[in-house]
Amino acid sequence: MGSARSWACEPGVHHRKEQDTTDDNEPGVVSVSRRIGAPADAIFALLADPGRHTELDGTDMLRGVESGGPITAVGDRFVMNMFFDHFGGDYKMDNHVVEFEPGKRIAWAPAAGDDKTGRADAISEPVGHRWIFDLAPAGVDATVVTETYDCSQAPEQLQKVVQGGQHWRPAMEATLAKLEELATA
Repeated sequence: MGSARSWACEPGVHHRKEQDTTDDNEPGVVSVSRRIGAPADAIFALLADPGRHTELDGTDMLRGVESGGPITAVGDRFVMNMFFDHFGGDYKMDNHVVEFEPGKRIAWAPAAGDDKTGRADAISEPVGHRWIFDLAPAGVDATVVTETYDCSQAPEQLQKVVQGGQHWRPAMEATLAKLEELATA
């Protein structure tokens, strides 16, 4: 990541389970937190399995995993089938795992997975935005999960399209609600 930025939840901060909290102290960085009544390892297992991401997706853009099994380390990659009208319908995202601390933190940097022509040379490197999940213990069998979207290093055009990340806030809140539902089932 190359940044001294801290992503961890504040120690001692407890949030009601049904209430999402936010922290937007940096331009281009949006975070949403939720206290979930499940152990960090169980939550992390869901996040580290791209095959489960469609169940967690608050954007309703994910259509399924194209390739990649459970995430086990930095450097792993997984490709997701996506759909978004603004991008012309179906497309793929090639996600590069950039942080991996079992039970604590996982992050990936998306890159274009195709240009809808199937050309292998269309696959790109990440463009400077990433999705991050931090998990912090919050008592017995409870975890504060913080989802962060960081586009602070993305091209200005992308930052404008996603309104400095604010565009994703409702989807992030929905993702954490779905994550809670799955982790506590």
